[in-house]
Amino acid sequence: MKKLSADVVVIGGGSTGVGVLRDCVMRGYRTILLDRADLAQGTSGRFHGLLHSGGRYVVSDPESARECAQENTILTRIQSDAIETTGGLFVITEQDDPAFGDLFLAGAQVAGMWTEEITPGEALVREPRLNPHIQRAFAVRDGTVDGWKLIWGAANSAREHGGHVMTYTKVTHIHHSDGQITGVSATDLRTGEELTIDCSFVLNCAGPWAGRISEMAGLPPVNVVPGRGIMVAMNHRLVNSVVNRCIPPADGDIIVPVHTVCIIGTTDVKVSDADHLTIERTEVQQMLDAGEVLIPGFREARAVHAWVGARPLIKDDRVKASDTRHMSRGMAVIDHHERDGVRGLLTIGGGKLTTYRLMAEHIVNAMEEQLGRSTPCRTMQENCPGSTPGHTYQVTKRLRERESDRRDSPIICECELVTKARFVGLQREYPQASFDDLRRQCRLGMGPCQGTFCSTRAAGIAQSVGMDAERAMGLLKLFLENRWIGLWPILLGDQVRQTALSHWILQGTLDITHVPSAVNVEPDPLGDWPSKEVAS
Repeated sequence: MKKLSADVVVIGGGSTGVGVLRDCVMRGYRTILLDRADLAQGTSGRFHGLLHSGGRYVVSDPESARECAQENTILTRIQSDAIETTGGLFVITEQDDPAFGDLFLAGAQVAGMWTEEITPGEALVREPRLNPHIQRAFAVRDGTVDGWKLIWGAANSAREHGGHVMTYTKVTHIHHSDGQITGVSATDLRTGEELTIDCSFVLNCAGPWAGRISEMAGLPPVNVVPGRGIMVAMNHRLVNSVVNRCIPPADGDIIVPVHTVCIIGTTDVKVSDADHLTIERTEVQQMLDAGEVLIPGFREARAVHAWVGARPLIKDDRVKASDTRHMSRGMAVIDHHERDGVRGLLTIGGGKLTTYRLMAEHIVNAMEEQLGRSTPCRTMQENCPGSTPGHTYQVTKRLRERESDRRDSPIICECELVTKARFVGLQREYPQASFDDLRRQCRLGMGPCQGTFCSTRAAGIAQSVGMDAERAMGLLKLFLENRWIGLWPILLGDQVRQTALSHWILQGTLDITHVPSAVNVEPDPLGDWPSKEVAS
């Protein structure tokens, strides 16, 4: 039994949890973050990549719109390397009500969000693929964000201040005595080792799983309603600005350019279990049809991957329990001293990735109020490692980098321009990581071929720098199985031919299925939760 001690334990390694870790350590608290998987493996890594201007909520949820507009500016400054300032458009198509544009403008003014109405002709000059029959257009300050880079940047900042991150560590019990939190029990999922952490405060940032965490303290579950949403990536950037339909929030009403692809999203369906999310073929068709309304010819592009995430929405008594589309996106902090009589436990839910820093500030402020302290929050003043204000990400960045280092290290993933040196460096830094863990940091296998070529190269390189051959083969098979989860719902047209080619290479030529391995290759329904090391 391993024993540790901290002032605060943060549960959940998504954007909010990592933001809370960073805020806590910057205020001087000894803090440990626990997550049962890798950082940003849940909701925060399963979204459409939008850095909100606030425009999406100016009519339906003006307070969320105001928060998004303010945090957009802050994140663009303190985490510039994770953000591309694409700008955005809200457009009214021939199928939409032109009068909604007036509501949009009025809401933007109330929320303090910048917007400007431009002519349809100006919008078409900016985005030539747009539906030529749009009736009105509004420019906004939407951007795109690499969620993994954002979260790892915040985690690295927290580590510089003394914070500790423990991934693949599952919380099993939260202890309290005489109405006061006293500690947390957990299990290292990689080694099976049990550990306890003595602490006086637990901050529950588990998103759609927050109810399970409160139950681990023997308390009633918090009323978080998971809202399932699917997204589909197309094989290139059909637009270079974020394009939204200027209507009340609906399914498939936004296209986001992220790195070298564009993403359309999303659906919103209440689910009971955030661990078991489905990607319905009918919803994929719904996304493609919706894309066609904004970009004629959208269906002619190739869909390369589909995925699904669960939003952590706090139950909103103003709408039906099943109506997650119209629940507020605002954040809420639940004080378990007020609700359940236990001091030292707070839960946060709702919010957006765009507002993760503000969510962290709110829950840490609530913790300090309970502790009788008042330490200023400094997270908006200090930049995260790797960020330079005024120098945001550009889609040409990796090509420029490869031009400078092309003679030093070969490229192993042509789609995402990942070098051997980058992959080897990550493997040595995180020797226990799976190939999916490394993918989240370098984007290996996320391009049009979905890992057909680079995955086998990665397995060979992993062995060449010391990984056991059977473990490398097991991780390769797990990686390919996880890629498949996002491929089978989009098997149509050109993607069928691409998948057949991949199958011929990986199964017909290399016979991957029958290669001995030391990793259980049966993936979790979410796609890449921890695999179990087993004897082959």
